[in-house]
Amino acid sequence: MAGKWFGKLLGDKGERAAVRFLKRQGYSILAKQYRTDLGEIDIIALDRETVVFIEVKTRQNDLKGQPFEAVARQKQSQLTRLASSFLKNHQLLNSPARFDVISILWPVQKSAPEIQHFQNAFAPAGEFQFFT
Repeated sequence: MAGKWFGKLLGDKGERAAVRFLKRQGYSILAKQYRTDLGEIDIIALDRETVVFIEVKTRQNDLKGQPFEAVARQKQSQLTRLASSFLKNHQLLNSPARFDVISILWPVQKSAPEIQHFQNAFAPAGEFQFFT
C-alpha cells in the first residue's frame, strides 16, 4: 500500500515539473489531470494552434526501463479515446492535435529531475484520425 501511495506522490511531483517545463517552452496549459469515465490525460496543452495530449511518466531510476517505455499500445489506445472525446466536447475536432510523452527520471537524492520530451510520440491508436 505504501508503494502505491509513494508512486502517486512521485507521479504528481513529476506532473508539476512537466507543467513548469512546458510553460518554459511556451505551451499554454489547458487542463491537468483531465478525467472522464474513459480514464485520465495528465496534461492537455496548446503548442501554438496544436492541441497536445501529454502523458507524463516519472520514475526514480531506470532499473525497469526508461519511463517513456511504459506508454504501451493499450495506454495509447486509451489516450486516443480520451483525446477524441476532449476534442469533440470542446468543439476542437478541426484543430491539429498530437500526442507527446514526457519522461522523467527523478532520483531521491536529486533536487531536479531529468526531463525528456518526446513530441509526436505516437500516432493515434484505433480508428481515430488526427492531423498535425
